[in-house]
Amino acid sequence: MKLGLISDIHGNLPAFEAVLDDMPDDVDDIVCLGDVVGYGPWPSECLKLVWNHCDTVVQGNHDREAWDPEGYTDNEQAMEGLRYANSELVNGDLLWLHSRRRKQDFLDGKVLLVHDHPEKVDRYVTPRSFPEVRPYLDDYRACFLGHTHIQHEAVIDDRLILNPGSVGQPRDGDSRAAYAVVETEDWSTELCRVSYDVEKVQEKVEEVGLPSEIGERLESGR
Repeated sequence: MKLGLISDIHGNLPAFEAVLDDMPDDVDDIVCLGDVVGYGPWPSECLKLVWNHCDTVVQGNHDREAWDPEGYTDNEQAMEGLRYANSELVNGDLLWLHSRRRKQDFLDGKVLLVHDHPEKVDRYVTPRSFPEVRPYLDDYRACFLGHTHIQHEAVIDDRLILNPGSVGQPRDGDSRAAYAVVETEDWSTELCRVSYDVEKVQEKVEEVGLPSEIGERLESGR
């Protein structure tokens, strides 16, 4: 099976559309590793595309907090993005996001899907901390995760650990939208990037009254 892996869309519709257009035609399934909403100005549109294209979706922290966005008082960009998502989504959308599981088994138990850390909620798993994930994978062949917005893959003791990077808000110094493709027959991987119209996002951010920094940071991929 050939899988498309996406994560951290964060309401960035142009980036998401570019990724879907760039995704290989022979991908059998697209898996979303969470954070469909938050930050960006198209939460509803991105959620609808996820429903149309992704059979499997785990819950990110922004998906969870969109139901009650007042917990991000220490991060203005996150708070305002969540408030905006809450105002744009109907109750059914919010309930659907809130009901997703943070982690789940996939492919008959061969793969662990999780947004952040296998056990520690909201903990970032950076590339150099990938070895911390290995002890949780004795019963799995691979772990796919997101949350850091940093694209990276590693094989540790024959276990594949992969973060496809962020579709809508990369933070690894590459401003292009990120995703990954995995062939499960041999667990080969392709880390993919695609350009999109950043200026369009910046204009929409200003139009809807979100903090301008949300759009500005997209230029540098930070």
